[in-house]
Amino acid sequence: MMELDERTLPLYLQKDIKEFVNYKNSDINPKLRLDIYWGELYGSINSAQHSYEITKEVADYLRDKYLGI
Repeated sequence: MMELDERTLPLYLQKDIKEFVNYKNSDINPKLRLDIYWGELYGSINSAQHSYEITKEVADYLRDKYLGI
C-alpha cells in the first residue's frame, strides 16, 4: 500500500479533498449533492496529474481512496 503525506499535495487538491470528505461525512443527505463534490475532486486529481504536480501513481491512489475508482 502506498504511503502518501497528503499535506504535500497542491493546495487546491487538498481543499477539494477536504470539502468532499466533509460533505460526505456531514449530516446533510450526502447523496443529494455528493456528485458535485465528487466531480470537483475527480477534476482536481486529473488536473494535478496532467500538469505534472502529482504522478499517475498518486492520482490512481487518490481516485481509489476517495472516489472508489
